[in-house]
Amino acid sequence: MAVTTLDRSTALVLIDLQRGIAAAPTVPLSGPEVIGNAVRLADAFRAQGAPVVLVRVSFAADFADVARGRNEFDFGGGARPEGWDLIVDELAGHPEDIRVTKRNWGAFYGTDLDLHLRRRGITQIVLGGIATSIGWSPPPVTPTSAATTSPSPPTSWPTSASRRTTTAWSGSSRG
Repeated sequence: MAVTTLDRSTALVLIDLQRGIAAAPTVPLSGPEVIGNAVRLADAFRAQGAPVVLVRVSFAADFADVARGRNEFDFGGGARPEGWDLIVDELAGHPEDIRVTKRNWGAFYGTDLDLHLRRRGITQIVLGGIATSIGWSPPPVTPTSAATTSPSPPTSWPTSASRRTTTAWSGSSRG
């Protein structure tokens, strides 16, 4: 079912659509395909005056600011190419967009995403991006935690042998 009307309390949250990640090989959609879908969604949200949130991952050169958890992941160490963590040009350049920087897998834990959503009265999100099965990482739900309702993930996540996935969805699955 196509979404034709947005509730006023809905925001678009786009995750990891940045130069260094979007340039990597992805399946089932290529980075440019995901970006194209995300641009169309972002344009539609902006046209309705609805918030667009761009979430990127970035670290200090020495990785001292990486949010550590129970399951440590080696983020590869070493220098990243200049500009790897910049939002792709196709989505950049909209000063009204909300920008969030994460320092771990998830877009919620250790970021101000929840605060941005709460202050705007957002109770629903449309989620898209690259590696969203990782980057979404929902927060623990408690009676007093988030004002937002968790989006229902697709019935099946697109996957690849490298665990890199691409999705751009609004309540339905590709794959």
